[in-house]
Amino acid sequence: MVTTKKHILSLLREVHDPEIPVLNIVELGIVHNVEIRGEQIHVAITPTYSGCPAMQMIRNDIIGTLNNNGFHDVKINTVYSPAWTSNKLDASAKEKLKEFGIAPPENTSEVVVALPDSRMKCPFCNSLNTELRSEFSSTACKSLYFCNDCSQPFEHFKEL
Repeated sequence: MVTTKKHILSLLREVHDPEIPVLNIVELGIVHNVEIRGEQIHVAITPTYSGCPAMQMIRNDIIGTLNNNGFHDVKINTVYSPAWTSNKLDASAKEKLKEFGIAPPENTSEVVVALPDSRMKCPFCNSLNTELRSEFSSTACKSLYFCNDCSQPFEHFKEL
């Protein structure tokens, strides 16, 4: 059987971000490249944030998933350039974030950094009557907001 990049990518869709389990690493956009070199599988990944503490777990999960599917010679390379941006998230990934209770990034073109005092739409009630509570939340790539209409705290996945 010939191994294809498409097959490896389908297996990598089984690996979910440990901090945002509704997204797999392919739809999150951190899989930079997959190369097949004989029996070796090379996976290049780009962290969403340079200090992302989940990267080691993601590396281990990639190796475990590929090993469990018969690929035992797996090499993982972390790529920092080009840097990951929130533009890597497609519409379906953003919808999954919203359904999970995280306000998705709203940028649609070039890299945009949201101002800390900007209003975020509440993922629960769609209100803009929200306020920033902390520029950093459970991870550095998210900020913490509070909705004054439905009284729900929520995280916002930052535009990077």
